[in-house]
Amino acid sequence: MNQAIPIDLSLDASWILPVAPRGKIFNDCSLLIKGSEIVAIQPWGEVDEHYCVKKHIDLSGKLLMPGLINCHGHAAMTLLRGYADDLALDTWLNEHIWPAESRWVNEEFVEDGTRLAIAEMQLSGTTCFSDMYFFPEIAASTAHDCGMRTQIVFPVFDFPNNWSKDADDGFHKGLTLRDTYRSQELISVGFGPHAPYTVNDDVLQRIATYAEELQAPVQIHLHESADEIEKSMQQFGMRPIQRLQELGLLSPLTQCVHMTQVDAAIDIPLLKENGAHVIHCPQSNMKLASGHCPVQQILAEEINIALGTDGAASNNDLDLFCELQTAALLAKFTSNDPAALQAMSALEMATINGAKAIGQEDRLGSLEPGKQADIIAIDLSNIASQPVYSPVSQLVYTASGSRVSHSWIAGHAVVDNGKLCRIQEQELLTAASKWQARLK
Repeated sequence: MNQAIPIDLSLDASWILPVAPRGKIFNDCSLLIKGSEIVAIQPWGEVDEHYCVKKHIDLSGKLLMPGLINCHGHAAMTLLRGYADDLALDTWLNEHIWPAESRWVNEEFVEDGTRLAIAEMQLSGTTCFSDMYFFPEIAASTAHDCGMRTQIVFPVFDFPNNWSKDADDGFHKGLTLRDTYRSQELISVGFGPHAPYTVNDDVLQRIATYAEELQAPVQIHLHESADEIEKSMQQFGMRPIQRLQELGLLSPLTQCVHMTQVDAAIDIPLLKENGAHVIHCPQSNMKLASGHCPVQQILAEEINIALGTDGAASNNDLDLFCELQTAALLAKFTSNDPAALQAMSALEMATINGAKAIGQEDRLGSLEPGKQADIIAIDLSNIASQPVYSPVSQLVYTASGSRVSHSWIAGHAVVDNGKLCRIQEQELLTAASKWQARLK
């Protein structure tokens, strides 16, 4: 008789959507976890025959899937949610957001804002997020304290800002941060040159060299507005993405955020040839009227495209389920094709594609044996989910973020029956009220 395999946790769900293999859904099965890793998916009736389980959790009526990966944001900007709305991008940035940041952003602001953002993301199904903001060491320590997985891309600017005196100072602080978290499983650190128009050629080349040597990710705002393209053509005689290519900064390590201004004959071939990734932020781009990313054209060329919410100052929420719903609908509308960006493809953008973009597809993005147990449960037993003809359709088209009941990161619960496990809600509300009074 074979000895039973010890298992820490059995999540017994009505549906399990592993994402890989594509299109597969398991009914009435258990997801088995040992430590921080997924071990297997087994039918309910077979679990106790082969495994010795420490704890079962009954998730009948619920669907398990990989936690969502929010590939672009500025977490601490939750404290600027609703601060300046209904404005053009240049006006919004130059006359409202940047002045407010210059006056108020410090370590305390970043800690309080990041904790608020993490709570919102955990409650709506995100288990990993990418952050580009000032005081990244504070964001990293806050994420660590909250048990949240994150990619920190430290900001690089040519000019002085709240965190660094110049690009050299940013490099020094950022690389020190990378060394600090080198062996930490939940935190990865890369480069975050703000944009081609805020970073000069020499600095961009240095980032390209460092990134290649360290095999570290690079995230940059790129082709976000028509004005950006026009000014680049005037100053450099080429489009921003062509400039990155010439400087050696376009590679499989590069995450190109926004890409709302795309020339199919120039930009898409460059993305494909260099293996760069696109991070689509549809709600922020729509709100600021920056344009739209041609998702269907990009996917047709087998270029990896993932999702981000951007900051809460321009979205105004961090619910990635809302983002993927918007992405699906926007792709259909802009291509005049109701079959564009189908539901499963939208879910892949928020899971396995996100894992590929941050270079962690071997660990994240699907529920496969050996991968990290970053898992969420969505309640499909409620009125608004009935009848359940297709769980995938329900997840994408019925704004499922509010229905997340449980969440685990590396096998540890961070949301249990809709309640935060590691963050005190009242402390968040007190901090948000304090900052509102200051900024008002």
